[in-house]
Amino acid sequence: MLNVKHPKKLAIISFIVIFMLSLCMPFLSAKAASDDSLQQIKDKKELVVGLSADYPPYEFHQTIKGKDEIVGFDISIAQKIADDMGVKLSIKEMGFDSLLGALKTGKIDLIISGMSPTPERLKEVDFSEPYMNVEQEIVIRKADKDKLKSTSDFSGTKVGAQKQTTQEELAQKELTGSTVTSLQKVPDLILNLKNNKIDAVVLEGPVAEAYASQDDTLTISDARFVNGGKETSVAMEKGATALKNQINHSVKEIKEQKLLKEYQKEANELMFQKSNFFSQYGSYFLKGTLYTIVLAAIGVFCGAIFGALLALMKLSKTRWLRWPATWYVEFVRGTPLLVQIFIVFFGTQVFGLNLSAFISGCIALSLNSAAYVAEIIRAGITAVNKGQMEAARSLGMTQNQAMRFIILPQAIKNILPALGNEFVTVIKESSIVSVIGVGELMFMTGVVQGASFKPFVPLIITSLIYFVLTFSLSRLLGIAERRFKTSD
Repeated sequence: MLNVKHPKKLAIISFIVIFMLSLCMPFLSAKAASDDSLQQIKDKKELVVGLSADYPPYEFHQTIKGKDEIVGFDISIAQKIADDMGVKLSIKEMGFDSLLGALKTGKIDLIISGMSPTPERLKEVDFSEPYMNVEQEIVIRKADKDKLKSTSDFSGTKVGAQKQTTQEELAQKELTGSTVTSLQKVPDLILNLKNNKIDAVVLEGPVAEAYASQDDTLTISDARFVNGGKETSVAMEKGATALKNQINHSVKEIKEQKLLKEYQKEANELMFQKSNFFSQYGSYFLKGTLYTIVLAAIGVFCGAIFGALLALMKLSKTRWLRWPATWYVEFVRGTPLLVQIFIVFFGTQVFGLNLSAFISGCIALSLNSAAYVAEIIRAGITAVNKGQMEAARSLGMTQNQAMRFIILPQAIKNILPALGNEFVTVIKESSIVSVIGVGELMFMTGVVQGASFKPFVPLIITSLIYFVLTFSLSRLLGIAERRFKTSD
């Protein structure tokens, strides 16, 4: 039984319980399904479709007339559905394994991203009638074609599949004896295959054929799955009957008018257009670099302000200021940034805040950086000789005056180099926000990998860009440190 004679322990336990309940609220209070979803879409005059645009020919990025666009036959299907509703189509791009969470929390209205209605997914969301039926294929290295002819030949091999997909489930069930490696992006799987990290990749037929046709070292295995057929449908919130009927009407027209073949032809023409690599994809790297710099700058600036407040709270003699700051710092430093990003992106929906991926990323990075900045500032302040505070107080200064005019100016010299290092760290950590669809450098790298069918070259370019950013910043910090030493 809890001993109420220890109020400090009671306060800590109460805080932990309340905090954990608050983390569960986004999932307990997810957007309730209702049959007025179709009317809501028409009222706002916009259909928001979520997808992962690294899956050609379903959906992928392409430069058209100098402008970056998301294209593919899933986009054509989405446009047809939006046109039939009489609304504008808006695309929200994010990692495939984030799509269902985004749908359930109202971030998007539909998922059109080569998704199939599995029994597990049907428990959470509804699906339209299938608009496409495809067979699953296994992409292997051409040198292994005579060795991997049937599903039984894959025993003892490493097989790759996209995370939380039908392909992952199929590989686990039918490629018995194999070890399944699940990754979020298809280009990463292909890169692993080409570098002998895995022996095969399970993909949908059109996607497998696209990669095999663009790389002479890859081919499609003769192995066939027993349950390799897959229906591809549109996902929507549970219980949205009117919306489902509207989408089924559009799907029926696509089938009757045989529009899918036309959509596929358009996607293939866009997918295989040839031009100079840098002229076609250079703008993607530039855009991603700018987003990365902005994310890092906002994260460190806002983190410094909030971190300074947390540091002063931790140094306070009042325990009701000191304890919350300590708990916050310890929690943030003890949990992955990825978890914090998802909490901000999906959790804010509970409070009626439909924040964009970019704003959510900025907030998450700022809150995360604040915990580390708080410790930097606290350490910088405590490093100042205690005699400085005593001397200031003996001259008649108040605690706040002494801190403002005597302690902080001296502490800044210790704090700034560490803050600069935090900036370097945030530049690299900002790559994690790509999972919710923020177009920073790593996100754009994945875009180029998917569109160009070159999984390795974009990574080399990105690594060089990161090196230039961090090296330049480190040199500037070195100059600043030398000037501070000169001024001592």
